[in-house]
Amino acid sequence: MALLKIPIATIVVAAALAGTAGAPSRADPRWSWPLSPKPSVLRTFGPPDKPWLSGHRGVDIGPASDGGPVTAPSDGVVTFSGIVVDRAVITIDQGNGLRSSFEPVASGLKQGDAVVKGQVIGTLEPGPGHCGSTTCLHWGVRRGDDYVNPLGFVEDMRPSILLPLD
Repeated sequence: MALLKIPIATIVVAAALAGTAGAPSRADPRWSWPLSPKPSVLRTFGPPDKPWLSGHRGVDIGPASDGGPVTAPSDGVVTFSGIVVDRAVITIDQGNGLRSSFEPVASGLKQGDAVVKGQVIGTLEPGPGHCGSTTCLHWGVRRGDDYVNPLGFVEDMRPSILLPLD
């Protein structure tokens, strides 16, 4: 049996990109954070191994204040604004098969309303949610039926590469 010789940089890149399939590796200038100032990531993207298994299909960002504004991360059209189970949710279609959903966000927008990057789309609702007693915003992005890491649209997700000194 022959051994495969794989450069360590290839392994590092593959490991760093795990869980970001479908999301860009560099920030897209057409996108921005839905909270301002730039929030912290309180819980990272953790997709399930199979679509029917549990996982974290987005990111939780904050801390945020109850009633604080949530803005559109890019231009799009509202496809849903209402209650899902017990939380207010708004979904925006950004085109090219991309849809962002935010919760818990109360919004006066309705299906078909156009939004532009940076426009206030609603306010963050108080109450327990993804972050326990801390108020946070859950942001999920889907490409088609697949969830992708929202951070890939607003941060440079490329891994650091160590180069030789000589």
